[in-house]
Amino acid sequence: MHEYPITKSIIEIAERRGREAGAARVSRISLVVGERSGYIPESIQMYLDIIARGTLCEGAALAIKTVKPRLRCPACGTEFERTPYSFACPVCGTDGEPTETGKEFYIEEIEIEETEAKS
Repeated sequence: MHEYPITKSIIEIAERRGREAGAARVSRISLVVGERSGYIPESIQMYLDIIARGTLCEGAALAIKTVKPRLRCPACGTEFERTPYSFACPVCGTDGEPTETGKEFYIEEIEIEETEAKS
């Protein structure tokens, strides 16, 4: 449910950028979403389809790049992705600690369709 306000903000940002550029419409919004960000990509897509109606973003494609969380080994400094049922460093076996990787959430790109120039 917390995807609703963030999706609304994404649409407002994309629409503002589109208007500033004189766009006919926003054709694509690309997001980076970390698996630990707390946002569910499918919910963002659902809300985008609903909230974007009647805006420059209506019908815009949504591309979401997910980022897997990474751990850092406190003993040897290795960064690694956790394997199922284990936090062990693949180099030395020490349990890894969470990093900021995987908490990302941002708009990576907004693609627009420009209005045709009048002759």
